[in-house]
Amino acid sequence: MAPADGARADARTATEQLFDLTGRVAVITGGAGMLGGKHAEAIVELGGTAVLLDVQEAASTAAAERIRAGGGDAWGVGADITDAAQVRAAVERIVERYGRIDILINNAALTVKGGGAAFGDYFAPFEEYPEALFDLALRVNLTGAFLVTQAVGPVMAAQGRGVIVNIASDVAVISPDHRIYAGMTYGDKPFNTPIAYSMSKAALLAFTRYLATYWATAGIRVNALSPAGVLDGHDPAFVERLASCIPMHRMADRDEYKGAIAYLCSDASSFMTGANLIVDGGRTAW
Repeated sequence: MAPADGARADARTATEQLFDLTGRVAVITGGAGMLGGKHAEAIVELGGTAVLLDVQEAASTAAAERIRAGGGDAWGVGADITDAAQVRAAVERIVERYGRIDILINNAALTVKGGGAAFGDYFAPFEEYPEALFDLALRVNLTGAFLVTQAVGPVMAAQGRGVIVNIASDVAVISPDHRIYAGMTYGDKPFNTPIAYSMSKAALLAFTRYLATYWATAGIRVNALSPAGVLDGHDPAFVERLASCIPMHRMADRDEYKGAIAYLCSDASSFMTGANLIVDGGRTAW
């Protein structure tokens, strides 16, 4: 016998409640960036508060203002996540303001757009990759996540619950297909996926598993999200080459990871920890 309309409504309500983030505070590193902003939108659209933590304080403040203008609750905080003292001070400010931290999204990563001309060798081939740039990439992508999580984790443990999501990458699971970069340039430089990016993102997966088992009894769930490339003004020839490696034959749109973030940050994934959610249009299935 089919359930009555009321029963169906109750079932929908129960499912919707799994995704409800009302009253929860989420800290998003690299919050002023493109995907950081989208992660924040996902949080506030489900009723939560987004704290945009970024080394570019003016940009994080502006991003938070845009969210508030749309009716969401957000706050921009400036901090260099590679500086332990700045991280601790920022976390103290957040806890002082909100009294809690329920979600941490370790999203920040070193990018050529963020570094501009200072990262002229960002796409250098492996044999010529500068040690200083390699060290900086690991410090931002990996040490930064370590320092922020080290500061936020005890707050969550004291609450008896929390969610941590580490943003990894499809190239943390598979190698970049070096063939698609042949003849491609970024400005006047050869274009590729740098060795430090793949290495650091892969390390985040081990970080995820370690913390998932370490904090399981403290009520803290730790998972990773491995996205594929997001369409953002790329050379059409490159897009076509990359799309040829993806069964869905396209790159992701900017909004297509919001559903994954909503799932991982909410009670919808309450029995999930230590996992890596790959959202890549099927690329790693080949």
